Amino acid sequence: MGDVIVVDGEGRVRDADAPLLFADDLAALRGDGVFETILIRDRESRLVDDHLRRLGDGARALDLPAPDAGALRRAIAVAEREWASPDDACLRILYSRGRESGGPPTCYLTVTPVPERSAIARRDGVRVTLLPRGVEPSSAQPWELAGAKALSYARNVAALRHVQRSGFDDAIYVSADGLILESPRASVVAVVDGTLTTPPRDQGILPGTTQQALFRVAASFDVPVREARMTSSDVLAADGVWLLSSLTLAARVAAVDTTVLPVPSAAAPDVPNLVSRAISERMM
Repeated sequence: MGDVIVVDGEGRVRDADAPLLFADDLAALRGDGVFETILIRDRESRLVDDHLRRLGDGARALDLPAPDAGALRRAIAVAEREWASPDDACLRILYSRGRESGGPPTCYLTVTPVPERSAIARRDGVRVTLLPRGVEPSSAQPWELAGAKALSYARNVAALRHVQRSGFDDAIYVSADGLILESPRASVVAVVDGTLTTPPRDQGILPGTTQQALFRVAASFDVPVREARMTSSDVLAADGVWLLSSLTLAARVAAVDTTVLPVPSAAAPDVPNLVSRAISERMM
């Protein structure tokens, strides 16, 4: 397979070309599980505590047994050692309900190179379109798993295919009442009146590990941060809009639909630098 490392939940390195899942594993049959994507930089996994906490929250939302955080840390350490390259890597943890025929949950990790698109987005920014999600934030129901990073990711992937066919790099979901939500694969942060602003979690969005780390570091530098509802008008008038994710880190939104956004002013918080500090200062 090449450039793929597989580590099972016990920390054993597996042959990436050998079968791993049973045919009736509910990860494959129904996407019944959760996952996390972690950046390995300089052979060290970043924001591990945040990711494991979110994995546990997602498992709880799906009524899965709590993942063994200690075993996962040991498996992550093995994955770091196995990644011999100094280049960034993508570490994924997959945790499913296990076999339909019964048995324990399935857990394994993979390590692969970071996709080239992440470096391009970080360097050049992204063009996004506003995409209606079609629901009111207040109407989200627990069984819709809006705040869980579930394996059933087909809807988000379909959204990305749709916008890319239309010539965009990414999308920002908008609720039925016009509120900014999130990207299919990233959190939205805008500089509004000098304040780093992100949509509140009660709008049924996935809590972003990179966004939370950014806000912790920004607050330590006296950069104001807040969760607040935003409309498309707020985004278009912002002094910088960013999509934050574990692999891309910070991608500036260069255009929204047909509107080109200006480069952030010198007075705006330096989001890429703050994100770099957030993943480097052991604030996990």
